[in-house]
Amino acid sequence: MAREDKGTTTPGYINSNGQIVVRDTAEAGTDFGSRKFQLACSHCGYNYGANSTDIWERKCPNCQGGAEGLLVRMGTHV
Repeated sequence: MAREDKGTTTPGYINSNGQIVVRDTAEAGTDFGSRKFQLACSHCGYNYGANSTDIWERKCPNCQGGAEGLLVRMGTHV
């Protein structure tokens, strides 16, 4: 059975905590079967990596006390 796409990995998606999906890094995430995405905080502008499985609930690690983000290589595009 396929999972329903909720759009949480679509660039431009903004979760309820104001975290914006910037891009798919094309790298594996740290959760089983996940991919790493670059997120940006709409409140402070901080950029960080997150697993695709966490995007819907992420809080900014810089200004909202969220979990530390994954390392993202800036300037690398898919």
